Amino acid sequence: MKMKSFAIVLSLLFSITALAQPAAIKKAETAYKSGKYFEAADLLTKAYDRISPRNERAVAMKADLAYKAAYSYEKAFNDEKAIEWYQRSIDLKHFNENPTVYFRIGNIYRKQGEYDKAKENYEEYLALVPDDKQVKNALNSLEKAQVMKDNRTRYTVKAEFKINDEGMDMAPVVSSRRGNTFVFGSTRKAPIGSGKDPITGEGYFNIWEVEKDRSGNWNPPKLFESDSINTEFNEGTMAFDGRFKNLYITRCPTVEKSDLGCQIWTAEKKGRSWSIPKKLPLNSHDSISVGHPCPNEDASILIFSSDLPGGQGGKDLWYTKYQRREDSWTTPVNLGPGINTPGDELFPTYALNGDLLFSSDGHKGLGGLDLFRAAKGDGEMKFEAPKNLGTPLNSDMNDYHLTETDERHGYFTSNRSGSRGSRGLPDIWSYELPPNVFDLKVIVTKVGGSERIEGATVEVSAEGGDSFKGVTNSDGTVFWDKKPNGDRYINEETNYTVKVLPKEGFHPSDDSEEFSTVGLKYDQNFIVEMNLLPKTPIVLPEVRYRLGSAELMVIEDSINSKDSLNYVYELLQEYPGMVLKLVSHTDSRGSARSNERLAEARAKSCVDYLVNEKGVAAERLVPEGQGENSPRMVYLKDGKYLVKKPKGEFEAIELTEKYINQFKSKDKDLFEKLHQFNRRTEGEVVRMDYKPESTEETEEESEE
Repeated sequence: MKMKSFAIVLSLLFSITALAQPAAIKKAETAYKSGKYFEAADLLTKAYDRISPRNERAVAMKADLAYKAAYSYEKAFNDEKAIEWYQRSIDLKHFNENPTVYFRIGNIYRKQGEYDKAKENYEEYLALVPDDKQVKNALNSLEKAQVMKDNRTRYTVKAEFKINDEGMDMAPVVSSRRGNTFVFGSTRKAPIGSGKDPITGEGYFNIWEVEKDRSGNWNPPKLFESDSINTEFNEGTMAFDGRFKNLYITRCPTVEKSDLGCQIWTAEKKGRSWSIPKKLPLNSHDSISVGHPCPNEDASILIFSSDLPGGQGGKDLWYTKYQRREDSWTTPVNLGPGINTPGDELFPTYALNGDLLFSSDGHKGLGGLDLFRAAKGDGEMKFEAPKNLGTPLNSDMNDYHLTETDERHGYFTSNRSGSRGSRGLPDIWSYELPPNVFDLKVIVTKVGGSERIEGATVEVSAEGGDSFKGVTNSDGTVFWDKKPNGDRYINEETNYTVKVLPKEGFHPSDDSEEFSTVGLKYDQNFIVEMNLLPKTPIVLPEVRYRLGSAELMVIEDSINSKDSLNYVYELLQEYPGMVLKLVSHTDSRGSARSNERLAEARAKSCVDYLVNEKGVAAERLVPEGQGENSPRMVYLKDGKYLVKKPKGEFEAIELTEKYINQFKSKDKDLFEKLHQFNRRTEGEVVRMDYKPESTEETEEESEE
């Protein structure tokens, strides 16, 4: 009797246990399916613990529960727990039924910057699903992630600690014409919607507003003041049209035992307040979510994110048009595969120039959601291929909802390291694009050579602004970057003029150089070279002649005398008041008288070329022949004869007939070369006040 009683009791206990397991699982599954992930995670892990892996069916059930628990932890912002439970699911071979487990755990490792582990899991997934484009894209992103990190953009970012709370803070938007007030979604404590959201475990989202004072400091945030905007449900993102006449909000209702998607509601400005919001009929079924509204300037088109059927996969960006006569919205249209991917595209906003800003985990990025910009294309609602905004605007974590306030500043949301919220919760961050950094170096040299001038005063003038001066150092340069107070000498969107002021021993110059930073979008080092004309003979580029001839000489790939004389032409063009004497020299061979005549002929052949072929006024050129009377000075360095004074140690040599003749028998080539050095033409400035005759006559007539 006792044995029978014991068997009955044992049977009863087993029946109770058998009944309890399905009830626990059912409760967990219900929470999971309704999207109450914070609650579901706890229920699923408890149900998992109550199942004994005594057979394949039980193991499969535990594997499925582990996967759903991991997914719930992920959605409730607990990545560490999510990794733990995804791995349990993998250990129980759940990948045979659901390969996505590898993709999801790979995504979390990628967000944490553990690229090797992410790659390992992506490859495991790809072995099971070889044609999955989303995972292939994720693998390609891993290869480029480090490149993106190594090539940071010039943006700087910081968390807005005076706005952020311990909870979730996200999606800041300008809420007034003055641009000094912002609205944002926050789960911080509020008298409306108290309690915990079963999805995240945080408080319910409400719309808050914050204002900047005249000094640019944030006042304490307060609830957005308007009837029926904040409710007991989640109110997340808010947007305004360009005139701040219409607002749009995302509202996500939480109803027991109901699987309801988010909705978009709109209200009109009525005096200083807003009308009662009304729901836009955009979702074909209550379980479909629509949210993240993005109206255009006149509220005639609304972009939003949704999992409506017919998309590219995940959440896509769609748009609808407002029909004013019918007071209705058209059937939503998908923005297409150029913008949308099999992943999620969320949080659209407009840039100030009309480009589309949004976040995606389907395009190539660092990890989680990345910020992208699609340039405005030709035609209505046409956008070019989106570009990743790079680091530091993007990180390994989730980065989304970028709002531009001007060309250099704005706000976005991120749960990267450095946020105030615990558990990797999102916070509001700001960014700044610092001014481009420009500096200027001016090099002053003598006309006719590369010799640099010390002590020259250089003046730089900004168009419509101030000017500043500097004096060249021993290297002939002067450099400007930062002023003593930290400001820059060279600033953005400015035109500059550079000139060298008069200096003793040099002819005054009206020459100037201009440079501009207008339109430049990158740092730049400007280098400007200026010349001063010395009151001494000008060393011209090589103008050579054959022995005993006045014909201009051309040596293939080496010397072209006409090219050299073109330098003289350019010099005369640069200095329109210059009158130049061209002095030709010969070598010492032949009689002194014949050499003088030959030198005069050579000087005239230079003048003829400049007058007849280049169009220089004849009165600006004076030919002179000096024959063999002025041997050239050259410089011997490392066994080579140089016509330009080199740096370092060298020997200065006057090419007299006696010096050259020592090489006549022992080095015929050098002998000829040194004689060739003496066959040359030099320039001497006669005056700098030349004016064309027509100009002079006009001035004389006007004086009469």
